[in-house]
Amino acid sequence: MRIGMVGAGRMGANLVRRLMRAGHECVVYDVDAGAVAALEAEGAVGVTTLADLAAALDGPRHVWVMVPAGFVGAVVDDLAALLEPGDTIIDGGNSYYRDDITRAAQLAERGIHYVDCGTSGGVWGLERGYCLMIGGEDDVVARLDPIWATVAPGPGDAEPTPGREPGGTAHRGYLHCGPNELATSSRWSTTASSTG
Repeated sequence: MRIGMVGAGRMGANLVRRLMRAGHECVVYDVDAGAVAALEAEGAVGVTTLADLAAALDGPRHVWVMVPAGFVGAVVDDLAALLEPGDTIIDGGNSYYRDDITRAAQLAERGIHYVDCGTSGGVWGLERGYCLMIGGEDDVVARLDPIWATVAPGPGDAEPTPGREPGGTAHRGYLHCGPNELATSSRWSTTASSTG
Protein backbone atom coordinates (compact mmCIF):
# COMPACT_ATOMS: atom_id res chain seq x y z
CA MET A 1 0.00 0.00 0.00
CA ARG A 2 0.99 3.62 -0.42
CA ILE A 3 0.62 5.70 2.72
CA GLY A 4 1.47 9.23 3.76
CA MET A 5 3.26 9.94 7.04
CA VAL A 6 3.16 13.35 8.65
CA GLY A 7 5.84 13.46 11.31
CA ALA A 8 9.30 11.93 10.95
CA GLY A 9 10.44 12.02 14.55
CA ARG A 10 11.77 8.88 16.20
CA MET A 11 8.51 6.93 16.16
CA GLY A 12 7.20 8.32 12.88
CA ALA A 13 10.49 7.62 11.11
CA ASN A 14 10.65 4.08 12.48
CA LEU A 15 7.04 3.43 11.45
CA VAL A 16 8.05 4.47 7.92
CA ARG A 17 11.09 2.20 8.01
CA ARG A 18 9.05 -0.76 9.24
CA LEU A 19 6.44 -0.18 6.53
CA MET A 20 9.07 0.15 3.78
CA ARG A 21 10.84 -3.03 4.90
CA ALA A 22 7.60 -4.88 4.16
CA GLY A 23 7.23 -3.32 0.71
CA HIS A 24 4.81 -0.47 1.44
CA GLU A 25 5.46 2.86 -0.24
CA CYS A 26 5.67 5.86 2.09
CA VAL A 27 5.35 9.55 1.29
CA VAL A 28 6.81 11.58 4.16
CA TYR A 29 6.39 15.16 5.37
CA ASP A 30 7.93 16.83 8.41
CA VAL A 31 8.81 20.40 9.33
CA ASP A 32 12.39 19.14 9.73
CA ALA A 33 13.72 18.82 6.19
CA GLY A 34 16.69 16.80 7.46
CA ALA A 35 14.41 14.12 8.89
CA VAL A 36 12.61 13.85 5.56
CA ALA A 37 15.90 13.70 3.65
CA ALA A 38 17.13 10.84 5.86
CA LEU A 39 14.04 8.76 5.04
CA GLU A 40 14.24 9.74 1.40
CA ALA A 41 17.76 8.29 1.31
CA GLU A 42 16.27 5.01 2.58
CA GLY A 43 13.61 4.85 -0.13
CA ALA A 44 10.73 7.04 1.02
CA VAL A 45 9.24 9.76 -1.14
CA GLY A 46 10.00 13.04 0.61
CA VAL A 47 7.82 16.14 0.20
CA THR A 48 8.13 19.69 1.47
CA THR A 49 4.46 20.58 2.01
CA LEU A 50 1.22 18.89 3.05
CA ALA A 51 -0.18 19.83 -0.36
CA ASP A 52 2.64 17.90 -2.04
CA LEU A 53 1.94 14.94 0.24
CA ALA A 54 -1.75 14.90 -0.70
CA ALA A 55 -0.89 15.20 -4.40
CA ALA A 56 1.56 12.28 -4.21
CA LEU A 57 -1.12 9.85 -2.97
CA ASP A 58 -3.82 8.14 -5.02
CA GLY A 59 -7.37 7.91 -3.73
CA PRO A 60 -8.57 6.75 -1.43
CA ARG A 61 -5.63 8.32 0.38
CA HIS A 62 -4.37 7.17 3.79
CA VAL A 63 -2.34 9.62 5.86
CA TRP A 64 -0.88 8.71 9.25
CA VAL A 65 -0.27 11.70 11.55
CA MET A 66 2.50 11.09 14.09
CA VAL A 67 3.10 14.45 15.75
CA PRO A 68 2.98 15.64 19.39
CA ALA A 69 -0.57 15.85 20.78
CA GLY A 70 -0.49 19.66 20.94
CA PHE A 71 -0.04 19.89 17.16
CA VAL A 72 -2.51 17.21 16.05
CA GLY A 73 -5.54 19.52 15.74
CA ALA A 74 -3.79 22.03 13.49
CA VAL A 75 -2.20 19.33 11.35
CA VAL A 76 -5.49 17.47 10.92
CA ASP A 77 -7.28 20.71 9.98
CA ASP A 78 -4.61 21.62 7.40
CA LEU A 79 -4.56 18.11 6.01
CA ALA A 80 -8.34 17.78 5.83
CA ALA A 81 -8.50 20.89 3.65
CA LEU A 82 -6.41 19.01 1.07
CA LEU A 83 -8.22 15.67 1.19
CA GLU A 84 -11.43 14.42 -0.42
CA PRO A 85 -14.37 12.26 0.62
CA GLY A 86 -13.25 8.65 1.07
CA ASP A 87 -9.75 9.59 2.26
CA THR A 88 -8.57 8.61 5.75
CA ILE A 89 -6.56 10.37 8.44
CA ILE A 90 -4.94 8.10 11.03
CA ASP A 91 -3.93 9.75 14.31
CA GLY A 92 -1.21 7.60 15.83
CA GLY A 93 -0.24 10.07 18.53
CA ASN A 94 -1.28 10.51 22.12
CA SER A 95 -4.30 12.75 21.60
CA TYR A 96 -6.91 13.36 24.27
CA TYR A 97 -9.79 11.00 23.53
CA ARG A 98 -12.49 13.69 23.58
CA ASP A 99 -10.59 15.60 20.89
CA ASP A 100 -10.49 12.45 18.76
CA ILE A 101 -14.25 12.00 19.08
CA THR A 102 -14.80 15.62 18.02
CA ARG A 103 -12.37 15.36 15.10
CA ALA A 104 -13.96 12.13 13.86
CA ALA A 105 -17.42 13.72 13.86
CA GLN A 106 -16.23 16.90 12.12
CA LEU A 107 -14.38 14.98 9.42
CA ALA A 108 -17.32 12.61 8.89
CA GLU A 109 -19.43 15.60 7.85
CA ARG A 110 -16.95 16.10 5.00
CA GLY A 111 -16.81 12.41 4.10
CA ILE A 112 -13.27 12.01 5.43
CA HIS A 113 -12.60 9.03 7.68
CA TYR A 114 -10.72 9.40 10.96
CA VAL A 115 -9.00 6.48 12.64
CA ASP A 116 -7.58 6.86 16.12
CA CYS A 117 -4.67 4.50 16.57
CA GLY A 118 -3.01 4.38 19.96
CA THR A 119 0.56 3.35 19.12
CA SER A 120 2.86 1.79 21.73
CA GLY A 121 6.41 0.64 21.18
CA GLY A 122 8.64 3.68 21.45
CA VAL A 123 12.03 3.64 19.79
CA TRP A 124 12.13 -0.18 20.02
CA GLY A 125 9.13 -0.53 17.72
CA LEU A 126 11.22 -0.65 14.57
CA GLU A 127 12.50 -4.10 15.47
CA ARG A 128 9.86 -5.32 17.91
CA GLY A 129 6.75 -3.84 16.32
CA TYR A 130 4.10 -1.50 17.67
CA CYS A 131 1.02 -2.56 19.61
CA LEU A 132 -2.06 -0.78 18.26
CA MET A 133 -5.47 0.05 19.74
CA ILE A 134 -7.55 1.12 16.76
CA GLY A 135 -10.79 3.07 16.72
CA GLY A 136 -12.72 3.71 13.54
CA GLU A 137 -15.34 2.48 11.12
CA ASP A 138 -15.27 -1.28 10.47
CA ASP A 139 -14.78 -1.09 6.70
CA VAL A 140 -12.06 1.56 6.91
CA VAL A 141 -10.11 -0.30 9.59
CA ALA A 142 -10.44 -3.54 7.60
CA ARG A 143 -9.21 -1.85 4.42
CA LEU A 144 -6.08 -0.73 6.28
CA ASP A 145 -5.34 -4.19 7.72
CA PRO A 146 -2.15 -4.59 5.65
CA ILE A 147 -0.78 -1.50 7.42
CA TRP A 148 -1.74 -2.67 10.92
CA ALA A 149 -0.38 -6.17 10.28
CA THR A 150 2.96 -4.74 9.13
CA VAL A 151 3.38 -2.28 11.97
CA ALA A 152 2.32 -4.69 14.74
CA PRO A 153 4.71 -7.21 16.32
CA GLY A 154 3.00 -10.31 14.92
CA PRO A 155 2.27 -13.49 16.88
CA GLY A 156 5.84 -14.16 17.95
CA ASP A 157 7.14 -17.48 19.23
CA ALA A 158 5.16 -17.72 22.47
CA GLU A 159 2.74 -20.61 22.77
CA PRO A 160 -0.92 -19.62 23.21
CA THR A 161 -2.41 -19.93 26.67
CA PRO A 162 -3.60 -23.55 27.08
CA GLY A 163 -7.26 -23.86 26.19
CA ARG A 164 -7.33 -20.56 24.32
CA GLU A 165 -7.02 -20.58 20.59
CA PRO A 166 -5.93 -17.26 19.12
CA GLY A 167 -8.70 -15.47 17.27
CA GLY A 168 -8.92 -12.08 15.69
CA THR A 169 -5.81 -9.93 15.64
CA ALA A 170 -5.05 -9.32 19.33
CA HIS A 171 -2.45 -12.12 19.41
CA ARG A 172 -0.69 -10.35 16.55
CA GLY A 173 -0.40 -7.11 18.52
CA TYR A 174 -3.26 -5.01 17.20
CA LEU A 175 -6.93 -4.73 17.97
CA HIS A 176 -9.86 -2.90 16.42
CA CYS A 177 -11.61 -1.71 19.56
CA GLY A 178 -14.70 -0.29 17.83
CA PRO A 179 -15.70 3.18 16.70
CA ASN A 180 -13.58 6.17 17.70
CA GLU A 181 -15.45 6.88 20.91
CA LEU A 182 -15.01 3.32 22.21
CA ALA A 183 -11.36 2.78 21.35
CA THR A 184 -10.19 6.20 22.44
CA SER A 185 -12.10 6.28 25.71
CA SER A 186 -10.96 2.76 26.64
CA ARG A 187 -7.37 3.69 25.85
CA TRP A 188 -7.66 6.81 27.98
CA SER A 189 -9.27 5.06 30.93
CA THR A 190 -6.64 2.28 30.81
CA THR A 191 -3.85 4.86 30.77
CA ALA A 192 -5.48 6.87 33.55
CA SER A 193 -5.95 3.85 35.79
CA SER A 194 -2.38 2.66 35.23
CA THR A 195 -0.88 6.05 36.05
CA GLY A 196 -2.74 6.63 39.26
